[in-house]
Amino acid sequence: MRMRVRATVLAVCATLTVAAASPAPTVKAARVMENLGRGVVAVRSSSTQVLVSWRLLGLDPEGVGFNVYRSTAGGAYVKLNSGVLTGGTNYTDSTADLTRANSYRVTPVVGGQEQAPSGAFTLSAGHAVEPVVRVPLRPGGAVKFVWVGDLDGDGEYDYVVDRQTSPQKLEAYSGDGDFLWEVDLGPNSLNQDNIEPGSSAIDLGHWDGVTVYDFDSDGRAEVALRVADGVRFGDGTTWTHENDARQFMAVLDGRTGALRNWSAVPTTYLADGPMAARLGVAYLNGTTPSLVAFMKNRRDDGAFNLMMGAWKVDGDSLDRQWTWQRGGQDAPDGHNTRAVDVDGDGTDEVAEIGFVLGGNGSLRYSTGPKGIVHGDRFHIADMDPSRPGLEGYGVQQNNPSGLLEYYYDAATGNVIWRHGGGPADVGRGMAGDVDPRFPGMEVWSFSGLYNAAGDRLTEPDTSLRPWPQLGLWWDGDLTMELLNDGKIEEWDPARPTPSGSLPRLVSTWNHGAVKAAQGGPTLVGDIFGDWREEAVYTNAAYDELIVFTTNQPTTHRLYTLAHNPAYRNAMTFKGYMQSHHVDYFLGAGMAGPPRPDITYAP
Repeated sequence: MRMRVRATVLAVCATLTVAAASPAPTVKAARVMENLGRGVVAVRSSSTQVLVSWRLLGLDPEGVGFNVYRSTAGGAYVKLNSGVLTGGTNYTDSTADLTRANSYRVTPVVGGQEQAPSGAFTLSAGHAVEPVVRVPLRPGGAVKFVWVGDLDGDGEYDYVVDRQTSPQKLEAYSGDGDFLWEVDLGPNSLNQDNIEPGSSAIDLGHWDGVTVYDFDSDGRAEVALRVADGVRFGDGTTWTHENDARQFMAVLDGRTGALRNWSAVPTTYLADGPMAARLGVAYLNGTTPSLVAFMKNRRDDGAFNLMMGAWKVDGDSLDRQWTWQRGGQDAPDGHNTRAVDVDGDGTDEVAEIGFVLGGNGSLRYSTGPKGIVHGDRFHIADMDPSRPGLEGYGVQQNNPSGLLEYYYDAATGNVIWRHGGGPADVGRGMAGDVDPRFPGMEVWSFSGLYNAAGDRLTEPDTSLRPWPQLGLWWDGDLTMELLNDGKIEEWDPARPTPSGSLPRLVSTWNHGAVKAAQGGPTLVGDIFGDWREEAVYTNAAYDELIVFTTNQPTTHRLYTLAHNPAYRNAMTFKGYMQSHHVDYFLGAGMAGPPRPDITYAP
């Protein structure tokens, strides 16, 4: 017999608590993050070689080394390296019998003593030569987005996948592809308009309505989503409410898909219908995660209501911490949300393209009065390592002043430089270190490639610039590669061609991958292996995830990007998919990154 969960509307008041003054300074606790395993992965990098890669964790002791072991066809594990490995956390195996299955694992070495071995990764007998890990899915509809989180607490990432069916579905799989559960988004997901979707619809336009994270820091990830009448959870229970426009934030058990906690979405703008939502994670108190939401609906006059909110998983309840309404304030929004500590005080702010909210939901600053309007893309990172703090870069859509792109101080919103020539819908903008000739990161749209720190056009011919879609770290150097239209490419500043084409590293379609939304992958992130990133696609039948992971060795040693606070927050947001950034400068000539101020969940 199917249970039905009745939604009781509760009045929840957002409160701000001000601590009493204290003469003694307080010491903030470290940020609680995922207790990850080694994430060992192996791919055939040539007809005779296997690249084995694994994580350096955020809190690994200085100087930790590693040994690599291989088991062939289920036999005993044999150490492959002659000396302890203290460089890049990868190893090229040239001695394997690749006609048989080979399993790889690593053991950390601390103070000359081997520690417990990692989990193993098995490369099947006769495996294809490809930079790919394949994860089976059940047959189903098209996939737009994939999220990762450690649903079962084994230290490795599992997958949550949407299905763009009618009604829509949400599915969970283990890291090996074992099906775990399904959520049916119900009749209110049938309206899949990308501007005014149904009250339980997900993953349309720049809306997602879902995110995955360990919200209660118990070592297992939960799934957060916005629900409405008719949503059926993974245990078969159904959420009901007499008003189809009423919406609720829900937190599901990552192992079963069962409802754990819920909280009513404020009804401030209910008269204008349900609110589309973009969800993600921020550490608003600097220690534990909160669910944050960007929500909008459209009024009859064509204008939009904008509300943002934050929720906290507290024991058996989901408590709303605050809401913020834009109202008549000059606070331009866009298609992406970022949660990052913009001022270096240890707590996160929530950033949009034209404004930033503090951890208590108050408006920290708006760049609207500085002439910034709506735009499609923006980035926040340590773009200039010689300058304190973080910088931002954004592009504009039909700014009446003619502004096309701008570079600013992320802590204050003060504009450092701007480029004009419009009005125009710039549409795309990227930031990353792709030119080692100049210090810091480059930024680029369709107006040329600029060194951000110096506002210097690096190529006299503005047509010689990368396409500004996505970046990722893939090969063995510290500069960023490019991911555009299913191609992983390398910007080579020494040999740009007159046509602007780039040296190709990977063509994803050669491995059966199909492009998802906006010509991109379903997810980019540091999912397993060393600090280089993975790009997740599906095949044409939508019954397989195709996870591209590097087949190139590196001597550079960095802790996993998933233990960097800014980067891990970014992995939880979708919108118009953007590249993720760490909170230190990662690029050519970089200094060693500081040890992250984190602790592991149990």
